[in-house]
Amino acid sequence: MTNDVSSGGTYSGRVPTAEEEARFWGLVESAWAMCGPEPAHVRRALTGRDPAADDDNGRRCALDAWLDRFLAQLRGLCADLSSAELTDMDRVVERKLYDLDRQDIHEHTDGSDDGFLYCRGFIVAAGQEFYNAVLAVPAMAVMDAECEAMCYFFAHLHDERFGDYPDTGSGISRESGGNPDGW
Repeated sequence: MTNDVSSGGTYSGRVPTAEEEARFWGLVESAWAMCGPEPAHVRRALTGRDPAADDDNGRRCALDAWLDRFLAQLRGLCADLSSAELTDMDRVVERKLYDLDRQDIHEHTDGSDDGFLYCRGFIVAAGQEFYNAVLAVPAMAVMDAECEAMCYFFAHLHDERFGDYPDTGSGISRESGGNPDGW
């Protein structure tokens, strides 16, 4: 069994290393940077808002407009990653989705099991600052925001390039309700 301090739980399996997480967030930030200054402004506004004081739908919709371009840039940045590297990145995404799989966050995103998974994908795709903000203050999450593609982005790239989905070895599930400590 491995103790995981980020969620307070104990489970068996491989935890992403600090280097893998740093590489993942670096890829996310590089992909956003390639999209130009407008989405950077939207992301800062989304992360810096007071969730009790304003409506988040405008900022979410503004970021939604950039998600396809962001994912295309991310795909380009990952074109030369090996099977092991794609597996490492998928393990990080899986872990981030797992850590967001909490009832208090779901209350601010709503949605079915799949809808909540896709909302968590949006949170991860929006970047590390927004991800950390939502973990700390679940009310920072936005209603009905979705990025389904982020949930399995690296797994699908692995399958396209190597003919199978990666085995992350984590022993956890990214599916909604998979984190027993969050519910």
